[in-house]
Amino acid sequence: MAFGISDELLGTFVPIAVYWLYSGLYILLDGFDKYRLHTRAEEAEKNVVSRSSVVKGVLLQQAVQVIVSLLLFMVVKDDTAVAPKQPSILVIATQFAVAMFVMDTWQYFMHRYMHINKFLYKHIHSKHHSLIVPYAFGALYNHPAEGLILDTIGGVLSFLISGMTPRTSIFFFSFATIKTVDDHCGLWLPGNILHVFFRNNSAYHDVHHQLYGNKYNFSQPFFTTWDKILGTHMPYSLENRKEGGFEAKPIKRD
Repeated sequence: MAFGISDELLGTFVPIAVYWLYSGLYILLDGFDKYRLHTRAEEAEKNVVSRSSVVKGVLLQQAVQVIVSLLLFMVVKDDTAVAPKQPSILVIATQFAVAMFVMDTWQYFMHRYMHINKFLYKHIHSKHHSLIVPYAFGALYNHPAEGLILDTIGGVLSFLISGMTPRTSIFFFSFATIKTVDDHCGLWLPGNILHVFFRNNSAYHDVHHQLYGNKYNFSQPFFTTWDKILGTHMPYSLENRKEGGFEAKPIKRD
């Protein structure tokens, strides 16, 4: 507990603050055209929703996320009002790994089904794909139903199945938030440490947002495992664009 604020409240609101702060860093880098995966002209032409609408959509989803999170913590909270003791680093690392696996698995299959089911894609998931050229603070721009099913319920399952404490969840969901924002940032920055550890990155997810790739690269936010196992992995090559910046070009599948 910090400054009299419970771990449950921190676990609810810190990831939201992280979302906007980390997105803000990418806004500061918006002028770095030499690192963009799409030109500004492409963004203006292909994206059919305004940035102000994206902000409103994300805030709505985060409001739903707050309500579900607070209800969850009310259910699992210990009535003794004593914060549970933190386990060893090894146990926490194991809980992180389990939570990452659960989140990846849930999001892969729910995400893929939203593409397979024409009704769900047309009326729900297509809202997220209105950002053909993704950018950082649009990472959670979804239909409220998708935000609830894909992100919020996925987070609840990760928390419950891994057995992590509310304090551990502050760090896990903050990290998951950073990873999600990074995957949608639309930039390929040199020295990005997340690219060292994860093949599921901004270029990988950018392929999925393009018309040629929307039946591939469903995995998010951590690993590409399920795509590779189930044959939905689309490899790509990162090439310099003559106008400046980079382009993730799909490699023909055998």
